[in-house]
Amino acid sequence: MRVLLLGAGGYLGRFVADRLLADPAVQLTALGRGDDADVRFDLSTGSPGALTRFLDAVHPGVVVNCAGAIRGTASELARHNTVATATLCESMRRSGCRARLVHLGCAAEYGPSQHGSSIAEDAVARPGGPYGVSKLAATELVLGSGLDAIVLRVFSPTGPGTPAGSPLGRLADSLRRAMQHGDSELKLGGLGVQRDFVDVRDVARAVHAATLSAAQGVVNIGTGHAVRLRDAATALARISGYGGAVHDLESPPAPRHPPAGESLPPGHLASGAPYPDGCGVWQQADVRTARDRLGWRARIGLEESLADIWMEAACRM
Repeated sequence: MRVLLLGAGGYLGRFVADRLLADPAVQLTALGRGDDADVRFDLSTGSPGALTRFLDAVHPGVVVNCAGAIRGTASELARHNTVATATLCESMRRSGCRARLVHLGCAAEYGPSQHGSSIAEDAVARPGGPYGVSKLAATELVLGSGLDAIVLRVFSPTGPGTPAGSPLGRLADSLRRAMQHGDSELKLGGLGVQRDFVDVRDVARAVHAATLSAAQGVVNIGTGHAVRLRDAATALARISGYGGAVHDLESPPAPRHPPAGESLPPGHLASGAPYPDGCGVWQQADVRTARDRLGWRARIGLEESLADIWMEAACRM
């Protein structure tokens, strides 16, 4: 099976590439903006015609789209997430390769949900910020393209390689600094937020399963269990060996705004805006569709994900 992977240099893309390369039946070609790509091409600025000619030359059976941006201005997010996906869909429609498309969406597309509920794929999507809007628009383009396509709507990815600006990445970095400085207590804001954390290696397994499946439409990729950040912080402190106290700032100081022209990444725990992904204080996936249509379920528990996050943070001490 010849697979074309877009965004192989990103957080999710790196693990998807590793998973696909482990399958001896897969011939993988990576296309992207970085020097590590087999072929350099920028989806956000490249022409559909050029990509169509490349598709006809390579003739992949599956195209996996992990490309995109999680931070930037609204226009930058629209360009890298929405316009790029439009270019891809148009190129695939023009191409004679008739490839299957596996597109990575995001749970931020759903927006806020009722506390205690599990979000199913048929829930009305009401994203609460520009990132979720740009990703939802991309999903709609994929679903309306007429292609053989599936959208994996990934909830909160975590595990090895977790970005420092993500909630759990920030927790690990804060613990590292506290231990380096000998602080006896750690004060963090927004620990009451609950999210469905899914290990990035399980996400990669889901992508692999989707390349082999005939399933179409939207499929949630999560664990089906929301975890309070306060509980994750406690577990991470125990794993790290931190002996101090972890306190939740119930009344955080004034919000820290990003510099002009920049925006905080989705999931960043900033003072006064603990989790500005537009999803409120609760998010939990209904994962029955992934089980029934992909034969997939999460295998890696949060403890293992946290241990890997801490191992990487500890290497920076």
